[in-house]
This record gives sequence, structure tokens and C-alpha cells, in this order.
Amino acid sequence: MRTQVAIVGAGPAGLMLSHLLAQAGIASIVLESRTRQAIEETIRAGVLEQGTVDVMRELGLADRMEQIGERHAGIEFRFRSRGHRIPLRDLTNGKEVTIYAQHEVIKDLVAARLAQGGEIAFGVSGVQLHDVDSARPRVTFRRSPDGPEEEIACDFIAGCDGFHGPSRQSIPTSLRREYHKTFPMGWLGILVEAPPSSAELIYCNHDRGFALVSTRSPEVQRMYIQVDAADDIANWSDDRIWTELRTRLATDDGWAPIEGPIIQKSIVGMRSFVCSPMRFGRLFLAGDAAHIVPPTGAKGLNLAVSDARVLAAAIVEFYRQNKTDLLYRYSQICLRRVWKAERFSNAMTQMLHRFPEHTPFEREIQLAELDYVTSSPHGLATIAENYVGLPIEWNA
Repeated sequence: MRTQVAIVGAGPAGLMLSHLLAQAGIASIVLESRTRQAIEETIRAGVLEQGTVDVMRELGLADRMEQIGERHAGIEFRFRSRGHRIPLRDLTNGKEVTIYAQHEVIKDLVAARLAQGGEIAFGVSGVQLHDVDSARPRVTFRRSPDGPEEEIACDFIAGCDGFHGPSRQSIPTSLRREYHKTFPMGWLGILVEAPPSSAELIYCNHDRGFALVSTRSPEVQRMYIQVDAADDIANWSDDRIWTELRTRLATDDGWAPIEGPIIQKSIVGMRSFVCSPMRFGRLFLAGDAAHIVPPTGAKGLNLAVSDARVLAAAIVEFYRQNKTDLLYRYSQICLRRVWKAERFSNAMTQMLHRFPEHTPFEREIQLAELDYVTSSPHGLATIAENYVGLPIEWNA
């Protein structure tokens, strides 16, 4: 087979890249190790930055998002039993976020790409990258474990295959540097059948740990509590979860979450990861293959889309103008935004969670930080502009 861009991975980065390339008339083939059903049913939260929403609209992929997504003009920080609203829209010249789960975004991208005649090979195995530092890179794979090996010859390879995929490993260890940070806490997340408890997201810092009230639909809500990263979900009965949520989210005026049947619960760890550079020869990493952020800042999916935008622009420039400037600066442009998102996600995590090593002094400093950012115009603006999404700095 021959195509212009071989895309390894059908996550947000790979699928968005395929759409952006198709819009410019550039051919691609997407390879995905999981089934279509698996990627569309993997439940992940989704807070879409204004820039991500804008791209969905520009590509004509926003119909379902507009129908069932929820536009939020603000968020709430809650501590010392009081809520403090951060008016995102007012502080960012009209920008806001849209609550729309990642698996819903995946459904939209897959359906539209297939309807346009795009090729996505699901359930492939044995993916290997070859000659990535040459002008004729190749990808080999099997459509089934016992099937024949097939080959895609291409001009570029986009490694959008997540942390455990083969793409990043194709960059020599002598040339890449990896940055890791693992946090001691995890998030116990639940899906609950109930109406929304709040019109906007609530980020809560309590003496017993962090809590988050989010939403999924008018009938299903998403909530989280901080637990030890090594804890076992079997230790958490529904009654215990609701007791903890009520305790942590309580306010002086008697606020409490709306309860209902818990239909899903799990514990996920929290970590940060960055790979530098994100380019090696004709191989370009995007999304979780290159970086991971803790969920506190709501940046994971949005960074993936941002990478896809930069890479698509660079490839389009190459084919239309025979220029390589953006291709060579891809890693530099993306990493500048990635590190700012890592900074914000880390700051949110440090500010909103209880850490086992915190002394009483450090606890008071944490609360003072929350008091400052929610009472200072500059503090509010800093949270707001980062939360709705920083722009891509093309001249990085």
C-alpha cells in the first residue's frame, strides 16, 4: 500500500489529524490495535477547550457536540466549605469550555471519517515502524494475529499510539529525553444515574482530600474523590463513596450532591510525562505518545488536538509550498504549549489535593493560595485563560 501519511493510533490525535489532512486533500491511513467498539466505549471525561470546539465546528463535526454537549461559562473552586466561582467567559473575552466526553468525540470522528471514505484499519497487530529517519518510511502490520504481514509506504508517519505504542520507541534512546512524575494519589471516579448536582464543574479542596463534581448528560453525572493511588476499588462501597462525597463537598449553606445508582466506578492513577523531541526524521509523535498530564487541568484531549493541528499545518505546507520550516519546528511549537499545560495541570493538582507529606504549615499555604487565586483579579484571570486553553504559538 502507498499513502502520504501513515497514522498509528485512532485516538483523538490520530483521528483529528486524518480529518485535517483530508480537508486539505492529503491521503492517510489510520492503524488501530483496538476494535472500533473498544475505542468508542472507553469511558473518559471530556472538557473541551474553546480551540478544540472551534476545530470541531470548522471540520463540520460538531452536530452531536452542539446537541448533547454542555457549554460552561465558569467553574467553581470550593474550600473551607465555601464556593468561589471563576467566570471563564467574562475573563477571556467570551471563551468557554464544553463538557463532551472523549468517547463521544471519538464516535464523531470515526463515523465522519468512514463516511468520507477514509481508511481506518481496526484490530491490527504487530505494528512496526521502519526507516523513519529516511525519506521513505514504512509501517508493517497484520490485520489479524495469524494474517499476512502488510506494508504501508508513506512520506510521513504520525505516531498517535499512546504511551505504550511502538512509535516513541522508534526514536533512539540516545536522542530522546523523557520526563516523568508520579503522584501519590489516584482518582476514584463514578458514573451515577442522577440529574446534575451543579450547573458548572466544582473543584473541591477538603481536609479529607480532593473532590470533583462534573457532568456527562442530563441523566448521568461524573464525580471523583481523591484516594490513595494503591487503593483497591473493592474497598469502596457505594455508601462509603457517597459519605465521602457529602463530607468533602458540604458547604455552610447545606449543599449536597444529588445521589443515585452508581453504574460504574474505578480508580485511576495520576502522572505526568513528556518526551522530547516529538520528531525524529519523518516520524512525528502526537497525543499520549508524547505527553501525559494529570486530569486536574483537563488538558489531555486538548493537547492531542493541538498537536494534530500543528502537524497537519506542517504537512500541508510541505505539499502545497514545498516548505519544511513547520516540519522542523513541530516539536518546538508543540512542546512549548505542552510544558505550559503541564505547568497548569501540576499547579492545579498541587493546589487542590492533599499530599501525605503536607505539614500543618503547608496546608495553610495551600489554602492561602486558593484564597489568593479566587479573590485576586490576576489570580482569577490566570486560572481562566489556562482553563479555556492557551493559543498555539506558531513562532515558538
